[in-house]
Amino acid sequence: MRDNPISPTIDFDLDGVQHGYLRLPYSRNDSAWGSIQIPITQVKNGSGPCALFTGANHGDEYEGPLALVELATDLKAEDVSGTVLIIPFMNHPAFLKGVRVSPIDDLNMNRTFPGQPDGTPTQKIADYFQRTLLPMADVVLDFHSGGKTLDFIPFAASHALDDPEQQARCRAARDAFNAPFSIEMREIDALGMYDDAVETQGKTFVTTEIGGGGTATPASAQIARKGVRNLLIHTGILQGEPIIAPSRMLSQEDDGCFHFTNHNGMVDFAVTLGQTVAKGDLIARIWDMHHTGIEPRKFYALMDGILTARHHPGLVQSGDCLAVLATEITN
Repeated sequence: MRDNPISPTIDFDLDGVQHGYLRLPYSRNDSAWGSIQIPITQVKNGSGPCALFTGANHGDEYEGPLALVELATDLKAEDVSGTVLIIPFMNHPAFLKGVRVSPIDDLNMNRTFPGQPDGTPTQKIADYFQRTLLPMADVVLDFHSGGKTLDFIPFAASHALDDPEQQARCRAARDAFNAPFSIEMREIDALGMYDDAVETQGKTFVTTEIGGGGTATPASAQIARKGVRNLLIHTGILQGEPIIAPSRMLSQEDDGCFHFTNHNGMVDFAVTLGQTVAKGDLIARIWDMHHTGIEPRKFYALMDGILTARHHPGLVQSGDCLAVLATEITN
């Protein structure tokens, strides 16, 4: 396989704090010898575990970038045992435009793995993570939130895995993050996901969904900041006591948790995020946008559960995910 053209401006072997870039040559109309420069910080002190933390896998999600730029500013080499790789803007072109997918090649970073070293810019970035950064890491945290089109209750997530030992590691790391909710998460489509690329390499993996609506709030940003430090303490890279608050445990057993609309219109939710519903309860009505005097389409819960995600903003199109439910686990 060909070498990836991305080159780091930092030395992964050096101890200390280094701020630099992953530089990807990108010839374009306004810069013949231009490049995409993805900011990266490494904080390293001797041998020990390596944590890889990423934000803005999708460019309209902000809790992760906020937590990670602060961590990159504050974390000192003498405070850690091992290595922390911080990449606040994984999909930097998308982040700069505030959009979900890359404005350069219209690809979704989180559906592009394992990538291609001779592909489009997004495919090259994915390949560099797949073959260079992920093999270095022991634990990986990839921040997500709802972006401009979804809103979530704040949760940290792991996935059901075939390897029970790896699944236990991921669950423990998820719980150490200590979001208000912790969930064993199902994906609509896992093909090409960063999550799967990480887990296939046997790494400990945690992801999140924290808020949404294309912005961050003081509360959602603080969940991210607390969680990243808790996870560093959990791995032994950082010393100290984690800040632990109650966290509700959720599970998604089957695809019945996803509720899709077959209609366009103005959505009128009957339940709020975090609210418990029973199978058959009204979740939302969708009103016609072109005529008055027409009864709305009604959408009902396919299962008992808690509303964990809802469409945002107020208009939906046929095929949109309208709502997601999860079951609370009580022991």
